[in-house]
Amino acid sequence: MQAQIQALLAAEAGGTERGMVGSNMGSHMEVAKLAIFNGEARKVGGFVNACKLYLRMKIRKAIVEEQVFWILSHVQGGSADIWKENVMEELESEEVEYESAEEFLIGLKKEFGRGEEESVKAAELRKLEQGGRTMEEFVQEFKRAARGSGYEGRPLIEEFKRGMNGGLRRKLMKAENPPASIEQWYRRAMALDRNWRKSRREEERLRKKEVGGGAPKQEQRQSLPQPLV
Repeated sequence: MQAQIQALLAAEAGGTERGMVGSNMGSHMEVAKLAIFNGEARKVGGFVNACKLYLRMKIRKAIVEEQVFWILSHVQGGSADIWKENVMEELESEEVEYESAEEFLIGLKKEFGRGEEESVKAAELRKLEQGGRTMEEFVQEFKRAARGSGYEGRPLIEEFKRGMNGGLRRKLMKAENPPASIEQWYRRAMALDRNWRKSRREEERLRKKEVGGGAPKQEQRQSLPQPLV
């Protein structure tokens, strides 16, 4: 097997098209040499895509075992070394067998891509803002982004406070008993937002009534809510 892998690597370095017999495309198209993958989560997506491209363009006729070992030959250093050694032992002892190189790449991405997914979710969470949405809508979107983001406890509460509209945030923070848990923040923010929107609708109703009924009454003006922005 080692000799077969060396042949594949030599083909990669020399630009030959082993496995592309019968294809006009592989013999005339250059493919960039695959970079070494060292286990960094932020690089796993690009590495997997590059492997798929090279396998298809240059060595798609190779047997699955050869393709898998070729991929492993580009996995070196960092946190990837121990994982690579374990996989090679399992393959050589026939404890595990892959039906395709794509199946192997799926497993590789799951193994090293957890941190990448978490960082993406965390970045999404940090960008969320309520804006013109109702608090119910914002809470549902915030919960979706929070799952798998790595945020919990006080940091999660702080991100929620940052994203909600300032008026609602100030009202809750100045309350006699401010919310303590994230669930309390969700529940009380939604209730306050509903009450404010209900008051806004009442304000519009009173304005329409004033337009049709002459001069506004002082007590009506005093009851109108202030915008929570």
